[in-house]
Formats: sequence, C-alpha cells, structure tokens
Amino acid sequence: MTGFIPNYPEPRGLLKGKTVVITAAAGTGIGSSAARRAAEEGATVLISDFHERRLGEAADRIAADVGVRPATFVCDVTDQSQVDALRDASLRELGQVDVLINNAGLGGEVPVTEMTDDQWSRVLDVTLTSVFRMSRAFLPAMYERKNGVIVNNASVLGWRAQKGQAHYAAAKAGVMAFTRCSAVEAAEHNVRINAVAPSIAMHAFLAKVTTDDLLAELSSREAFGRPAEVWEVANVMMFLASDLSSYVTGEVLSVSSQRA
Repeated sequence: MTGFIPNYPEPRGLLKGKTVVITAAAGTGIGSSAARRAAEEGATVLISDFHERRLGEAADRIAADVGVRPATFVCDVTDQSQVDALRDASLRELGQVDVLINNAGLGGEVPVTEMTDDQWSRVLDVTLTSVFRMSRAFLPAMYERKNGVIVNNASVLGWRAQKGQAHYAAAKAGVMAFTRCSAVEAAEHNVRINAVAPSIAMHAFLAKVTTDDLLAELSSREAFGRPAEVWEVANVMMFLASDLSSYVTGEVLSVSSQRA
C-alpha cells in the first residue's frame, strides 16, 4: 500500500534572519532537504559535507529551487581539526551561528558475530562522536551570545530493535542520551538542544543501498503505509530550530508513524 503524500509546505518565515549550519548536507537525503527548507524559511545557510562534488551539486539545486545559493565548506566530521575549521569558516561567513543541525551518520547491516572493530568504530565515530565534536566546537560561541539552537539527527532505532543494526542503533541511542545531557548544560546559557528520530525517509541513496523487499517491509510497519518524505523530517527540524519551540529542550521527537 502506498500512503497519501501531502503537499510540499509553503514557507512561513520560521527562520527569517537566522543563520544555519548543516552537516552531511550533500546528496538527496535529510541534510540537503533541511538545507533547502531552512533557506525557504528565510535563513542564511552554510552546508557542509566531506564529498566536495556532491556538496556543490546540492548547493546548486538549492540555488535553483530557492533562488539563493548556500555557502559550502568541505569537512570530515571525524577529524576535529576539520570540524574546528568548519566552525571558523561558519563564523567568518555568517557572522554568528544561530542554528547547528548535526545530520552526519553512517549505517550498514552486519550481524554482531561478524562485525569487526573497524566497522563498529567507524559507525560510532561518524554517527555519535561527530555530534560531540561539532557541539564542542560550536557551543562556546552560542554560550557567549546566550542564544543558539542545536538539532541532532537520531533514529527510532535508538529505541527499537532491528537485526544487523547493533552498531548504528547503539550510536543513535548515544545521540539521544548526548542530546539530553548536553541540553541540561546548555539551558544554563539559554541554548536549546533537541533531536529528531526518523523511522524511514525515502531518498535516492537509500533506495540504492536497500533491497526492495526490505523497503517494503519497513514501509509496511508505518501507519501511513509509506516512508516519510525527507522534507517531512526536515519540517520537524525547522520547528525545533525556530522560536516556535522556545520551551523545548533535551527532547527527542519521533518523526515516524510506526505503530506503538
């Protein structure tokens, strides 16, 4: 069954006058959609990714769709020196960073008994430790200004079990815990930190690396009978980034219609 897909949202000026930095924004996934939605909502945007060509292509698509090309910066979020360089470039380009969206993540399916140390460590480094590195780099300036928002990308697998996903699920559960703990610290400085937890969001890369049978199975678990559109996840990120969520911090919002 293919569920009804709602119309793409009309911009509401939710982020008018704000600056937004988004990691892992190349390609066709949630990050690039979040960048487009942020630009549509009036933000000045800088997007980052480790893949230079795809990053430029994403910026070109946003320019064609929205009329404004976001700034770009190539960064491997597993390298603290590059993360620091991204922070410095963001402050130079934007003047200040109002919103940071930590979107970087890495998955893959492998049973625990066959998983190597390198596979485990790589997924945790990209998916969890990068959130720590980025937060550590960007929070001090937000603290100094007594203003700022961080939105992390978690996953329903931080709560729910799926075979072959022990490393990814552990990393996403870590993102949730990190979000809650860092939010308590940041609240003392009037900075908010929240996360979204999508179930399945359809995009070209996911379709390429996932079998049709698995996609059908995952979609069948959803009450709407379909995956989310990437912009439906990005919409929730925009809410958390905006002043509409001014009293929300340390929360993980599920972007899923999975049955309880």
